[in-house]
Amino acid sequence: MPADRPTMPPVRLLPDAELARDALSAPLFARAARLARWAGEGTPVGAGGELLADQLRAATGLLGLDGEEDGPAHTAEAWQLALDTGLVEFTEDEKAGDDAGRSSDEPCGTAVAGEELATLTSGSPQDVLDVWLGGLETVLADAAAPDLGDIVDQLSDGGDLDLDAIDWNPEEEADFLDGVLGNLYLLTALDPNDPADDAAARRPVPLPALAASLIVPDDMDEPTDDVLEEVSDAMMRLDDQFRLLAPTGLIEYQPVDEALIEEVDGEGHIRESVDGVTSDVPEEEDVTRYGMVSLTPLGVFAVRTRMLEAGVDAPAVGDLAEKDAAALLAALPHHPRSAARAETELWLARRDPLTAARELLAAARGDDTDAPLRRLACQQALALMPRDAEPAFREVLDDPELGGLARVWLAERGAADIPEPGETMVFWLTIDTIAAQLASEGDSEELRELVIGLVGQHSGFFDSAWRVEHPATADVLEAMGRLHPEKKVAKAARKAAFKARSRG
Repeated sequence: MPADRPTMPPVRLLPDAELARDALSAPLFARAARLARWAGEGTPVGAGGELLADQLRAATGLLGLDGEEDGPAHTAEAWQLALDTGLVEFTEDEKAGDDAGRSSDEPCGTAVAGEELATLTSGSPQDVLDVWLGGLETVLADAAAPDLGDIVDQLSDGGDLDLDAIDWNPEEEADFLDGVLGNLYLLTALDPNDPADDAAARRPVPLPALAASLIVPDDMDEPTDDVLEEVSDAMMRLDDQFRLLAPTGLIEYQPVDEALIEEVDGEGHIRESVDGVTSDVPEEEDVTRYGMVSLTPLGVFAVRTRMLEAGVDAPAVGDLAEKDAAALLAALPHHPRSAARAETELWLARRDPLTAARELLAAARGDDTDAPLRRLACQQALALMPRDAEPAFREVLDDPELGGLARVWLAERGAADIPEPGETMVFWLTIDTIAAQLASEGDSEELRELVIGLVGQHSGFFDSAWRVEHPATADVLEAMGRLHPEKKVAKAARKAAFKARSRG
């Protein structure tokens, strides 16, 4: 595996304009913008800019939340987001700080529509996303904060705030949430469905499996009761956090079924055991009761942005469009299949077919360790080329490294006058193909079937194969010995591998 392999697999992103529309329509952000417009040229507010009781009732009605039990709380959250993002600006009255006897429901200042509000209508899509990202950071910080009730209880007892006493470590909590989002991002990137296609149903992740991915050790076959208890606690914590994050548009979340939650010593716990849903998912109607979550396309964009800011290499499809063919072929083998195709299509779209084919073929040459994998990526990229590129393939028919590949391309398109390859070229291409498969997938079942087919079609295959002048010949023959199920054939492969090494 190349040392410069990206830390994260590439993701497909929606265009900025579509992401900005998603940001503007996210419930919490849309409410914040509406309240900012409602604030207009002046709304009396309390200390810190919070809405007074009368204003809170009016704002809750404006948002259509007055019939909901949590309507005022949702309104206050939206108002706070508007303050945090600059959609609303707050000015404290000069005398507010001097009047100690002032009622908690008396105005202490004035809030007006902020300068950032204009950004939502006149700014670029990236400007809108910047405002949304700023607001997201404040919600993420709130999600990682300790339970407010624990703090109130501690302070009401007359003591100082003790983070250890409420079992909260800010760095650990933030790292935990980042780890959860990182795992969701990775699962999205590796999903065979296209996350940039609204018609493609991205598979949500069961909450127990997500919690277990961060808690259960990789080498633990069966989670212990203590570990399962940790998973259950993590699920409760994530359920609270995801309920807070879902209105931002970052995730889509189906909460834990309330019927599964019981209160023990003032804390929520999963009533039923989560054993069995931490790895192997049972029937869908059962696992969904434990919560289901997925990143939205906007969420993929946000998590990638945060990763880049943290110094993580998190590529996106299209990053290679302006790179040379060597960079493209070096990266493609480590892309998920759908992302590799999309990346190649974007690269080809910026070049005429003949030039692109020549650049790809030239970049595929070499006898280094990565060369077979590079040529496999080249072959897959060239499969997307139109007949206009045919001259580039005829130019390399006599090339020992590219001649076989070129003949395959021409034959697949029904080209005429394709010279028959010599035996040396056929065997070289065979060794190169198996070497690429080994580098790509290891001893896979697909490769096993390929080996069985090759040996079955060519009697005396190993008598000729060990003579092939290819750097990977001995390694390929050893692998064929491992993969072939017949002892006699496997022994012949190992013997041929020994001959190949001895020749060198």
